[in-house]
Amino acid sequence: MRDAIRPYGMHAFLLAFTVAMLVSDGIFGGLGPQLALGLVAFCVLWAFSHRVEGLQRVQLWLTVPLATGFEALGSLVWGGYTYRLRNIPLYVPPGHALVYLFGITAATLPVVQRHGRRVRLTVLAICSAWALAGVTVLIPLTGRVDVQGALLLPLFAWCILRSGRGDMFAGIWLATTAIEIVGTWAGDWAWAAQAPWTGIPSGNPPSAIAAGYAVIDGSVVLLGPVVGRLLARFRPSALEPA
Repeated sequence: MRDAIRPYGMHAFLLAFTVAMLVSDGIFGGLGPQLALGLVAFCVLWAFSHRVEGLQRVQLWLTVPLATGFEALGSLVWGGYTYRLRNIPLYVPPGHALVYLFGITAATLPVVQRHGRRVRLTVLAICSAWALAGVTVLIPLTGRVDVQGALLLPLFAWCILRSGRGDMFAGIWLATTAIEIVGTWAGDWAWAAQAPWTGIPSGNPPSAIAAGYAVIDGSVVLLGPVVGRLLARFRPSALEPA
């Protein structure tokens, strides 16, 4: 039994750590505790970054500045969602990198290796059902019409079915679903009832918001080799095994 669950240890820890971090931010609520949580998140990222090597490690750390830029656009500029302190919490950038780690290592899990297509289709089916529910049966419960989530669904479906990295995006969906549900429930951030600029009604969170995370992680996949070549030229040791 222990051997059967051992391959899932890192992923289970990352999910549990994420939930604990977001609930803690909701409980303590101040800037000081938020900074402390950020430092802990960076330490966890550093510890688990040794689970991957070479280009994947470069991509993992590249996620931090890229995610910071996307967060600044999405929250501070666009205003699609707002953090409690109207900032970008320090734990968010390393948190995005941990989501990326969760995704890129998902293909190594035994259940994905044996039933990859079924896992991908199951994730897409659940996300699709949530998107449909967001514009139908969930309206009386949430008080929102989640049109934004439904509009994101085709992009997420493409990521699962056509990107060639469906296992990664299925893993990202699992991690981001936990993040968004717990983070909004804890009051760490909230999505605008209507998306700025477009006025499109949105859930809190939008059902297929994993597509937004997929854009960040897809950008990392595209830019990673470029950064890797630069490092190989100017700092070859950065690509060596830890």
